[in-house]
Amino acid sequence: MIFFFWFSLFLIFYAFVGYGLVLFFLVKLRQFFIGKRSINAGVENALPSCTLIVAAYNEEDFIEEKIKNTLALNYPADKIRFMFVTDGSTDKTPEIISHYPQIKLMHVAKRKGKIAAVQRAVAAVTTEVMVFTDANTFLNPDALIKLCRHYADPKVGAVAGEKRVQIDETSDATAGEGFYWKYESKLKVWDSELNSVVGAAGELFSVKTVLYEAVHPDSIIDDFMISMLIAKKGYRIVYEPEAYATETSSANIKEELKRKIRIAAGGLQSIIWLKSLLLPFKQPLLSFQYISHRVLRWTVVPFLMIASLILNFFIVAQTHLLIYQLILTAQVLFYTLALLGWLMEKQQIKIKALFIPYYFGMMNYAIMAGIFRYLFGEQSAAWEKSKRK
Repeated sequence: MIFFFWFSLFLIFYAFVGYGLVLFFLVKLRQFFIGKRSINAGVENALPSCTLIVAAYNEEDFIEEKIKNTLALNYPADKIRFMFVTDGSTDKTPEIISHYPQIKLMHVAKRKGKIAAVQRAVAAVTTEVMVFTDANTFLNPDALIKLCRHYADPKVGAVAGEKRVQIDETSDATAGEGFYWKYESKLKVWDSELNSVVGAAGELFSVKTVLYEAVHPDSIIDDFMISMLIAKKGYRIVYEPEAYATETSSANIKEELKRKIRIAAGGLQSIIWLKSLLLPFKQPLLSFQYISHRVLRWTVVPFLMIASLILNFFIVAQTHLLIYQLILTAQVLFYTLALLGWLMEKQQIKIKALFIPYYFGMMNYAIMAGIFRYLFGEQSAAWEKSKRK
């Protein structure tokens, strides 16, 4: 019992903190012996041709602003194409886009889901690189240049941009989303410097067109699968924090929970589909990063959190050692703060000190809920749009 308790604590700590420490050490070690990774000089004068693809479903409230943001992006005019696919939209989204001749509009009335729409657009791409971004996110002016300059390196197969979550002064517990992504961004910087990012987020990422592999239509988190299939072929996924997509936080914690559960279900699906990466024989470094950064969090860690708390109670009941009492006190305090955060959210009382434990607890609950949803076949691959502020 004591062994399993310490083993559980170790894996929990490793998944959320320890891997970051190990990663930082390995990056410094690599830089000492090999040097920092660099981008070839003069690349911006030889950028690849590029198509920006936006999948938009009933986005009439955002689409005008998205179009203006898109057309203001810096990139050589003779090398950039814009493609918006609006399959299934029943509002004015296709009509608004049609007023802009610079953008190729693709639309059919029948809705088959986001990935089907994206793959229909991909089939029409003739450029060297494709950039994918969401309809409700907004890019910085040099985002495309910062992404595409990395393709001068033939080992680079995909480039992931940074997701930034806007947090205002009156933000609620969804502000934890912003704190979480800041930490995740730092891990991605180190992942990229060591070897490769472990998957890309759909807010902003790009791929070499020739390396694109169509994912299964039942794919729940298609952006992650698309990028990991490229990494599986032996190409690097680079992280570029100077190319970023900004979006507002979820409208409320209920919307954020819905999004997290979907991602968790897709995470388990991806682990099953990418099971060959669990064996480190072919790509040991990528497998190490994948298991440490993704697999542990998406599978055993939430259950180990529950197990470690229960075991801690039993151990304290059997022994009077101070260390177990202190650990139990810390665990109870943390979950009490998370519970208070939930209660404050219910009462619409905003206490920022409770945002992080509440969000952390909610995130791990979502993983468990997503796992059960996937196992019982209750998670649809259909694109569920979360409401944003």
